[in-house]
Amino acid sequence: MKNKNYILAAVLTITLLLASCGGEHKQAVADNSPAVAVQVSTVSEDNSNPFLTVSGKVEAIKSANISTRMMGYVDKIYVHVGDKVKNGQLLLSINNADVSAKLAQVNAGIDEAQAAFNIAQKDFNRYTALFQENSASQKELDDMTANYDMAKARLESATQLKNEVNAQLSYSNIRSPFSGVVTNKFINAGDMANPGMPLLEVESPGKYQVLAMVPESEILEIINDTEVTVQLKASDQTVKGKVTEISTSAKNTGGQYLVKVVLENSDTNILSGMYATVQFPVERNVATSAVMVPTQALVENGQLIGVYTISQSNTALLRWLRLGRTFGDKVEVLAGLSADEQYIVLAEGKLFNGAKVSVQ
Repeated sequence: MKNKNYILAAVLTITLLLASCGGEHKQAVADNSPAVAVQVSTVSEDNSNPFLTVSGKVEAIKSANISTRMMGYVDKIYVHVGDKVKNGQLLLSINNADVSAKLAQVNAGIDEAQAAFNIAQKDFNRYTALFQENSASQKELDDMTANYDMAKARLESATQLKNEVNAQLSYSNIRSPFSGVVTNKFINAGDMANPGMPLLEVESPGKYQVLAMVPESEILEIINDTEVTVQLKASDQTVKGKVTEISTSAKNTGGQYLVKVVLENSDTNILSGMYATVQFPVERNVATSAVMVPTQALVENGQLIGVYTISQSNTALLRWLRLGRTFGDKVEVLAGLSADEQYIVLAEGKLFNGAKVSVQ
C-alpha cells in the first residue's frame, strides 16, 4: 500500500514539473533597432501649367541600323563606337568562303559558255556566207542560227549569275551608307551574322528631332509647322522646335499618337537618347489637376515603381504606383497616391517595409 502511495506521489510530482515547464511564457523581444532619419513631403496637385506638355526622346534625324543579307561569321570589325566614318567606308567584313567558292565555279562556267559561244558564232557566220552562195540549205542555216542563239543565251545567263554572286560578295563587306558617327555595336568578331540582323548603328549628328507621344484627347489640337518649346532634362536647357510629322493612328502605341518635332540649330549640347519635355502652345482640353512626385523619391523593383510612405506606427510602407507622363524632374501619379498624403523623399539609411523612421 505504501509502494502504491509512493508511485502515485512520484507521478503527480512529474506531472506538476512538466506543467510548470510548459506554462512558461516567452517574453516578447523588443525592437531596439535605431530609426532611419527621413525627409518627407506632401503630395500636391499641379495645375499651374495650362498648356499641353508631353515627354519624348531625342534622336538623330538621319540614322541607320546597318545589317547584311547573307549569313556568316564576322571576320573583323574595323570601327568602334564613337568613331567618325565617311560615306562608303568599310565597317566590318563577314566570312565569305562559300561565296568565293561559288564565284570560282561561276567563272569556270563563263569560260565554258564563252568558248561554246565563240564556236557557235563562227559556225553561224560560215553557214550564213555559204547560204548566200547557195552552198548551204535553209535547214542547215536555221540549225546554226538556233545553236548560235542558245550559246549566246547560256553566256548571258552565266554572266548574270556572276553579277548575283558579286552582289552577295558586296553584302559581306559592310560599308557606311553616309558620313556620320558609329553610335552602337550589336555584334562582335566571331559572332554569327544573320540576314536582317542589326550589326552597327550609324547616325549623322547635327540635326535632331524629338519623338513625343500625345494623348488622344489633345492630338486634334496639334498641327504641322507649330512652333514648340523643348526642355532637355539632362542639361535643363530649352531649345525651339517645329512639328514636322503627326501620326494619324494609335493602334500600336496604346492610345498615344506619335508627333515628331525637329529641333532648331543651337549651341546646346544635344545627344541621341536624351529625354525631353515638349510644350505645345495649346491649352489642355482635359482640365484635371495632376498628382506629381519628384523622380528622386521613386523606388524601382523590376518593372514595379513606387514610393515609401509612413504608416501610423512611424514605419516605412512601400506603396506601388501607376505613373503617367514626366514633366522635368517630376512624374505624374495616375494611381497609388492621393493629394495631401505624405511620402519619403530622402533617407539617411536603407529603407524597407516595416523599418522604423524618424521624420526630420
